[in-house]
Amino acid sequence: MEMLLSTKGITICLFFFVLSLAAGIEIPLSVAQLPTITEQSHTQVAYPFDEDFTIKCEARGNPQPIFNWTKDGKPFDLLSDPRIVASNNSGTFVIQNRGIITNFQGKYRCFASNLLGTAMSEEIELIVPSVPKFPKEKIEPLDVEHGDSVILHCNPPKGIPPLHIYWMNIDLQHIPQDERVSMSLKGDLYFANVEENDSRSDYCCFAAFPRLRTIVQKMPMTLKVSRFKHANDSGSPNAAVTKANFIKERKPKLLIPPESAGSSSSVTVIKGGVLLLECIAEGLPTPHLSWIKVTGNLPKDEPETENFGKILKIDQVTAADEGTYQCTASNPMGRAKHEFHVHVEEPPQWIKEPEGGVYSVGTNLVLLCEAIGNPEPTIQWKLNGMPIDSRTFRGRISAREISLTNLQLQDSAVYQCEASNKHGTILASANVNVLNIAPLILTSDGENYATVVGYSAFLHCEIFASPAADIRWTKDDSIEPLSTLRYELNKNGTLEIKETRKEDSGSYACWAANSVGKRAITANLDIRDATKLVVTPKNPRVLKSHSILLKCQSEYDSHLKHSFKLSWRKDGDQLPVNSTENGRIILDRDTLFISSVTLEDQGVYTCVASTSLDSVTAESQLIVLDVPDPPEDLQLSENQNRSVRLAWKAGASHNSPINESIIEFEENRWEPGRWQELTRAPGNDTTALLSLAPYMNYQFRVVSVNAVGRSQPSKPSLRYATPPAAPDKNPENIRVEASEPNEMVMKWEPLKPVERNGPGLEYKVSWRQRGVEADWNEETVKKHSLTLRNTPTFVPYEIKVQAVNNLGSGPEPNVTVGYSGEDVPDAAPSGVSVDIVNSTLVKVFWFGIPRDRVRGHLRGYKVSWWKTKSMLDGKRHHPEKHFLTFVGDRNYGMIPGLEPFSEFRLTVLAYNAKGDGPESSPIVFETPEGVPEQPRFLRILNFDKDSVTLLWGLPKKANGHLTGYILQYQIINETHEIGPLNDISVTNRSTLSWRLSGLSSSTKYKFYVKACTVKGCGKPVTEEGLTMAQGSKGIGKISEAVKPTQKFHPIEALEPGTEYTVRLVTKNWVDNNSIFEDVIETRGRAYAGIYDGISTQGWFIGLMCAIALLTLLLLTICFVRRNKGGKYSVKEKEDLHPDPEAQSIKDEIFGEYSDSDEKPLKGSLQSINGDIKATESADSLVDYGEGEHGMFNEDGSFIGAYSGSKEKGSVESTGSSTATFPLHA
Repeated sequence: MEMLLSTKGITICLFFFVLSLAAGIEIPLSVAQLPTITEQSHTQVAYPFDEDFTIKCEARGNPQPIFNWTKDGKPFDLLSDPRIVASNNSGTFVIQNRGIITNFQGKYRCFASNLLGTAMSEEIELIVPSVPKFPKEKIEPLDVEHGDSVILHCNPPKGIPPLHIYWMNIDLQHIPQDERVSMSLKGDLYFANVEENDSRSDYCCFAAFPRLRTIVQKMPMTLKVSRFKHANDSGSPNAAVTKANFIKERKPKLLIPPESAGSSSSVTVIKGGVLLLECIAEGLPTPHLSWIKVTGNLPKDEPETENFGKILKIDQVTAADEGTYQCTASNPMGRAKHEFHVHVEEPPQWIKEPEGGVYSVGTNLVLLCEAIGNPEPTIQWKLNGMPIDSRTFRGRISAREISLTNLQLQDSAVYQCEASNKHGTILASANVNVLNIAPLILTSDGENYATVVGYSAFLHCEIFASPAADIRWTKDDSIEPLSTLRYELNKNGTLEIKETRKEDSGSYACWAANSVGKRAITANLDIRDATKLVVTPKNPRVLKSHSILLKCQSEYDSHLKHSFKLSWRKDGDQLPVNSTENGRIILDRDTLFISSVTLEDQGVYTCVASTSLDSVTAESQLIVLDVPDPPEDLQLSENQNRSVRLAWKAGASHNSPINESIIEFEENRWEPGRWQELTRAPGNDTTALLSLAPYMNYQFRVVSVNAVGRSQPSKPSLRYATPPAAPDKNPENIRVEASEPNEMVMKWEPLKPVERNGPGLEYKVSWRQRGVEADWNEETVKKHSLTLRNTPTFVPYEIKVQAVNNLGSGPEPNVTVGYSGEDVPDAAPSGVSVDIVNSTLVKVFWFGIPRDRVRGHLRGYKVSWWKTKSMLDGKRHHPEKHFLTFVGDRNYGMIPGLEPFSEFRLTVLAYNAKGDGPESSPIVFETPEGVPEQPRFLRILNFDKDSVTLLWGLPKKANGHLTGYILQYQIINETHEIGPLNDISVTNRSTLSWRLSGLSSSTKYKFYVKACTVKGCGKPVTEEGLTMAQGSKGIGKISEAVKPTQKFHPIEALEPGTEYTVRLVTKNWVDNNSIFEDVIETRGRAYAGIYDGISTQGWFIGLMCAIALLTLLLLTICFVRRNKGGKYSVKEKEDLHPDPEAQSIKDEIFGEYSDSDEKPLKGSLQSINGDIKATESADSLVDYGEGEHGMFNEDGSFIGAYSGSKEKGSVESTGSSTATFPLHA
């Protein structure tokens, strides 16, 4: 068994100490001892509704005590009445509530006796109340005159307090009470003076006894009030004051206390009780009651008065409340007084009670008994419940002390001390046990204890002995007592080991010995590892609405795992294990997760780990960051025409200091409802001097900013209006925008509302022609533009614009130069010429037009060209114009993207903002031959083991006269290695197929075919193929056309057990891409018989249909993938199989231009071998203009194709997808 013995808290240490000390005083029941009363009843009420009444008296002792009772000081036999049920081995008895039980009322006392002595209980009073009743009586009516004083007596019956008295009418409505009508403490109803409306016949007094659950009612009483008028009264309203009423007016007279008590009386009150002093007076007019303390001052806490000032009440009376109190009843006719001499008394209270104990033979005994009270209590000593006869008592006895010397075993007895005065009696008992026994060790032998390292361990050894025993502790096999500073022996025999270590584990022995004998027990101590905790993260700072996960990491001794528990607290309060707030806070053993953190979540979170031996905590303070609360209490001061000081109180910063405050304004004259930023105040500043504009009706608000963000705006300040003033500034951004040649439109940015400064804002515009001596022309306008007509075309003007309002003009304006309206140029460029750069690129030169012929700002030149015919076939073409724009004043430009071997016409014009000028006369130029485009397709036919047949198409564009074809092939494999390239020149330009022989069997080859002119060879078309294995045949066949809607197509006349390549291609073979390609192998003849008749089976037909649908889906996917780049990645193919004859780009400046109709490339492209010829044009990109589709930017950068469409039938991309080659110039 493991027991929790250790703690680092002083409270638990003291708890163990006090508990052990108490246990040491108590005598074990196994030892002969005097009786001791352990439980008894006190004053008890026998309520009529209870079934029975229990009077308790329990005692312990050795031998077992015998019980006797007295009633009212006389012996009381529990067998004297059959309604009494006694208990065995107990003094408790029960009185059954049957019949008349009033004879059981009285004061009982219990006596418990054995051979050693007698114990006596305190007196137990049993009260048997009677059912309270008002006597049946006839109450005569009371006839009184107006103004008389009346007392209606209640005289309630006696009963168990508390008693509550109420005066009500027959309808149970309370009789109204005030200074004139009130009820006394005894329950009588007093009228200081009666009025006619007091007349009624149903004054009822009700007495309520809550403990008896009873309310009784007195017979109703009748009160008649009459008014006597003047004998000669005519009954007119003027005769309202009667003679009788006049006579009845009188000074106050005290009814309580009555006059018979004299001018003063004495009152005794028990200390700690409630003092109630009552004065009730009669008189007309109604008297007013007041209270003073004649001797000394009233208590600091003003005593309360009740019953309309007629009762003075003091709770918790002390000796300081003793003295003389005076009540005064006063009205205009006089006053009456009475003094109360208050005496504070108290029942007996112990100063020193006699204390019993265990005494050894030969020792001395002194018992003290002292009590206080008012009056002074009397002390009486009793021995075993009987008065001590000093003549026979061998010791000394006085009122306060009993002493005995040389105690012997027969001196064991119960001594009682009673202190009494008129307010009560108190009893104290002292058991004097004289014993002579060897030590008794009350702690079990072989107890197992455990604690953790660093804590204290407590090994118990509870001893009872007389005489007192000597106690010592030893460890393991040692016989030496433990005596170091870490060991402390407590009075009750407990060994405390402080700051335990691992080596403190072991077996301990407790030895107890006195003159009679000795005893010993053993105890085993285990030392465990202390529990350790850490909470992460430590003191996190979290933004509001974010989440936080707290982790409690723990280490504890493996022996304590079954008792290990974790819990969480927030600010000391336990957090429930189940999730809270709809799952927002989730506890899962060692983790605490809070989602959507709120400001209320801020606090100290404590992880508590406890085992059966220790308890440790680890804390983490969660700090929640949020935007500040809005500022408050905005105040304006230091009011000036152009400034005001704004002050405010900053809101809570929510753990992130305020970095700055943003002051915003809203004005309701120009832009009501629109808030704008005015200025910012740094840090924690809460005041700012605001610079204001004239003629504004401001209100301000403040926004606080911290690292988290901006607060909500504060409530607006009061409005603040500034007086108007002349403008401080003039309009800006003055410019001229001309729409017609003989017109000038002057425009400017209007002043903002905050810049107007006053009412009646206008703009004074001044202008004159530059370079001409003339006065300024002026015109004042309200809008922000002015149009002048009939101005000369494109002439400079000096312009000024000044702001003006009702209070004056703005500062002197600056002069701005602008031009009147433009017109299109009226001259065309001259000297247009063309230099041929290559088959697709020319350079154009021209002479610009004179500046005076531009008639505006020159924007640039446009070059237009169009193809007129092909030099190859001589066919004329429908003119399709293209153009490029060259920005700025220049005289040349580059025209790219031309078709080789073609005739063109070209013109140049100048343009300005108004439009295009006239074109120059067209000039004719021809482009030379270029290299052809790639052949339209390449197909491999008639595969054999060492030869194939290649079939190709004509190039898409010849770009000159074809001179023949170049065929190339090389071995490729799957390891990214390629063989040497083999060339074959086909000089007959009409040849479109070729049989290649001398190939290796079962080898994969890549084939290239490119067309050539005198300018060179173009881009190749490529295809890959695999030669047949030895002994196989590879004759290719083309089936008839397959309709696009067909889902399958039968291929017949195949050889069994043979491998075939099946390819689905487009009919016209315009490119080299297969829609579908796969290798299949037919079954051998041995399998033929298996499928006989299978085609007639239904399941087979269904299976074939499913396969057909899947095949169609596969064909569609393959077709889409082919269109996106084919079977292989273009980049991968280029890296794997580069074109061995790819040539360098001829134009190193802006990129490559092909002699074919290919679009120009974006950016520079190097050839595979890295050679770049330096003999071509070195013109800058600025030489290339802007096409219709934005081919170049204004700075000449190449951004797209030039204007115009390609010839019909051209193809964007041709050839195989297996390789990409650079263009060949």
